Amino acid sequence: MQRQSELEKAAEAAEDLPDPRDIVGESEEVPIREVFDEDFMTSNTNFDTFDEMVVASPSEATSADDLDRVGSNEWDDFVAETTIFEDEEDFVFAGRDHWVAKSLGLD
Repeated sequence: MQRQSELEKAAEAAEDLPDPRDIVGESEEVPIREVFDEDFMTSNTNFDTFDEMVVASPSEATSADDLDRVGSNEWDDFVAETTIFEDEEDFVFAGRDHWVAKSLGLD
């Protein structure tokens, strides 16, 4: 994965990284809107926010909180059509890498 390699290179080049436990607790969930923040969305999708993307999807979802209402196959196709990613998996891993890099000050 190209993005993972870039994240690893940035981490190796960083002089002082925070302890990961200071960023997020072991059992703490990262809010989806933080992972798919406005910077990520405007750079990689046809949308300004993740909520906008979910609402525009082929479903009855009205916000990111309703993401479970979007069928898996529908979501994969929608991601491929409206983002720079081939499918949900690429989209999610890129969002994760973006959030990690931002949280660690690597971006």
